[in-house]
Amino acid sequence: MRVVYRYLAAPFAVAALSLLSIVTVTPPVFAREMVSFNGDVSPGTIVVRTTERRLYLVLGQGRALRYPVGVGRVGRQWEGSSFIDSKRVRPDWAPPPDIARDNPNLPRLIPGGSPQNPMGVAALTLSGGDYAIHGTNRPGSIGGFVSYGCIRMHNRDITDLYGRVGVGTPVIVTR
Repeated sequence: MRVVYRYLAAPFAVAALSLLSIVTVTPPVFAREMVSFNGDVSPGTIVVRTTERRLYLVLGQGRALRYPVGVGRVGRQWEGSSFIDSKRVRPDWAPPPDIARDNPNLPRLIPGGSPQNPMGVAALTLSGGDYAIHGTNRPGSIGGFVSYGCIRMHNRDITDLYGRVGVGTPVIVTR
């Protein structure tokens, strides 16, 4: 989508000047959408396909909601089955030991709601305590291999998913 704005000098100006400003507005390449989904997965299950950098909420009848996500970078990816063990709005964040080691200047705790908090507006923690599906304070990272293993979503998408799933929802992560 291309939007063009034209600014003209005041009519009383000696020389009519025209300034043409072109602003390119790029629609989201990977927006949340309803898609076909075939597989042996029960409705209500979350499936994360890290190679696609997509999260699917299986709705049944061959349909799913697909969301763009950021996933673990090389050496930080994982696969397996889990389930949502808690839901949190504006969670505080304490960097785990590996992140604190790699980023020694990080504070020990970043309060929920802070613009520096990498968890965004909400988090769905996964059983085992190491990972979560969460929002982000860095929306440009969505679609990349960027995290230490967590699944990042746009804040608008984690808000949508948060309202659709509950504690106990199965999560399957594949490569």
